[in-house]
Amino acid sequence: MTLTLSPPEATGDPGTITLIGHGSTVTAEDLRTRLVAASDGAEGTAIDASDMLSVGQAVLQLLIAARQEADLRNQRFHFTGASTAFSERVQGCQLADAIGLEIRKDVSL
Repeated sequence: MTLTLSPPEATGDPGTITLIGHGSTVTAEDLRTRLVAASDGAEGTAIDASDMLSVGQAVLQLLIAARQEADLRNQRFHFTGASTAFSERVQGCQLADAIGLEIRKDVSL
């Protein structure tokens, strides 16, 4: 299974991108196209990575660049969800701040 992007018409919002499957160099071009369209055609970008099985370097680099571009344009860039695999990879690469992923810590008593 490769990375699948939800079509913009599925959500009715060109700024909402749903990532499903494996994000790799092979799938990065489709994501780049969607990120550019979201940046140009929406007030902000919302990423749902809840169903990501794995994420590679190319996809992470695109997300960093998209976040930086959103900051320059004063547009919102945020995650609406992230799978455990996605979150662990982002944390392992120490990129949570760079892509704007809020990592919640569980507190046990």
